[in-house]
Amino acid sequence: MDAEGAIAEHLAAGRHARAFDLVVPAYREKVFRLASSILRDRAAAEDATQESLVRVWRALPRFDGRAALGTWIYAITRNTCLMELRRRRPTVSLDDADSEEARQAAASVAAEPTPDPERDNILRLIEALPGNQQQVVRLFYLEDRSYEAVADRLGMPLGTAKNLLHRARKRLMELARNVENKAT
Repeated sequence: MDAEGAIAEHLAAGRHARAFDLVVPAYREKVFRLASSILRDRAAAEDATQESLVRVWRALPRFDGRAALGTWIYAITRNTCLMELRRRRPTVSLDDADSEEARQAAASVAAEPTPDPERDNILRLIEALPGNQQQVVRLFYLEDRSYEAVADRLGMPLGTAKNLLHRARKRLMELARNVENKAT
């Protein structure tokens, strides 16, 4: 039985602590990579990884299985990272824009890593896909899983997974062309 199956079995039996013991080694590195891509700072990504896994631990008893476990964990991680980015954002009174604090805040914002618009655009395009196509694209491209692993993870025949991925690629090309045409 793979880790996903074992985790699901423990969750179904109410053994949340045992399920979490399997979640950590299965997802720690993936959570860290996602946090790194969002925060672009190794130390902050390590902190966000730890915070995300703590949030997963706390929320695990409420996991209802409507989404895939990995998708649910990534959503928690993404939200944790976005909260960290919001927390970093300095707040300065507009009434005192000439103060030293305002100048330091402006310098701090200017020094922050710039977002990756290309990656953000790709993620937006993926989010525009139907749910099952989103899942196969995320598993195959973002998690570097094989066709077989994608099919296994989603509980579908290999041909179905390949077909969904093919359709998703075609749809992504259409969406990208539409975005490009709107920009010109």
